[in-house]
Amino acid sequence: MLRRSLPWLVLLASAVLEAVWATALGLSNGFSQPVPTIVFAVTATLSMLGLGWAIRSIPLGSAYAVWVGIGAALTVGWAMATGVEPFSVLKVVFIAGIVGCAAGLKALPQDR
Repeated sequence: MLRRSLPWLVLLASAVLEAVWATALGLSNGFSQPVPTIVFAVTATLSMLGLGWAIRSIPLGSAYAVWVGIGAALTVGWAMATGVEPFSVLKVVFIAGIVGCAAGLKALPQDR
């Protein structure tokens, strides 16, 4: 069970790191702020490595959709939670749709 779940767990962690690097990118002010720039570089690298590792077991299209979808949902959610972006019920509904679609891709039977 863990052997089949590990690529999905790595993919999920990579998606979380995507949200971190996207947020750090916004805070880097065009790479002029050292700490956010370093956070961006480290988390972007780790996120890509995790995605690359996960696609050895998960089909690329599904893995990429989950990675982007979860990363985007977390980025928008964090921006709304911290007041960087205004809260909107419709945004939450659409983010829930993204997360639901990502979960649906995980639920599909794997061809590999």
